[in-house]
Amino acid sequence: MSTPDDGARAHEARRVIEAVVLAATAPVEPGLLAQLVELPVAHIDALCAELAAEYEEQGRGFVLARVAGGYRFQTHPDLGAYVERFVLDGQRVRLSTPAMETLAIVAYKQPVSRAQVSSIRGVDADSSLHTLVARGYVEEVGRDPGPGQAVLYGTSTSFLERLGLDSLDDLPPLAQFVPEAAVVEALERGLQAPAVPTGVPDTPVIPGETG
Repeated sequence: MSTPDDGARAHEARRVIEAVVLAATAPVEPGLLAQLVELPVAHIDALCAELAAEYEEQGRGFVLARVAGGYRFQTHPDLGAYVERFVLDGQRVRLSTPAMETLAIVAYKQPVSRAQVSSIRGVDADSSLHTLVARGYVEEVGRDPGPGQAVLYGTSTSFLERLGLDSLDDLPPLAQFVPEAAVVEALERGLQAPAVPTGVPDTPVIPGETG
C-alpha cells in the first residue's frame, strides 16, 4: 500500500530524472539515476516509461528515449522535417555513399578487419574507415589472433546514439534486405552469357574471304 511519502518520493524522482537527463550530454544509464535517487533500477525504468508515455499523450515535441543503454531527450520523430530545416546544411557534413556502405558492413559483420571490409565492398576501404573513425562512429575493438594481428573494427556508442538504438540487437534484420533465393537465381541466369550454338563459328565469316 502506497503512502503520501511514497508519492512525494516518486514525484521528486521524476523531477530528478528530467533534470539530469536534460543536463546530460550523453544517454544516462538507469543505474546512475537509481543511485542518485536511491531507488531500484526497475523503479527508475518504470518512472521513465511513465514520463515517456505522458510526453507522448501530451503531444510534446520531444520524447524520452532509451538509447545506447541509457535515457536521453530527443526530438519527436514526427517533427524531423522541421528539425532538418532548422539545421543549416553548412553546419553538418553528410557521410558519402562509400562511407555509408562501409559503416553498414562494420555494423553487421563486426568485429571486422580493414581487409575484410575491402573484400566485401570490392574496393579499398581505407579512406572510408578513416572517416568513420574520425567521426566517432567506428572504433578499434581488438586484434585478429591470426598472422599479422590485423586491427578489428566495430561500431561505437556514438553510432547507437545517432541511430537512436539501445543496442546492436535493435538493428533491422539483414535478411529483409536480401532478395529471396528465387530472385537471386533469376539474376544469376540473366547475367550468364548465352551459350554459342553448336556448329556456329565464333568469328563471323566475311563473304569473299577464304581460309
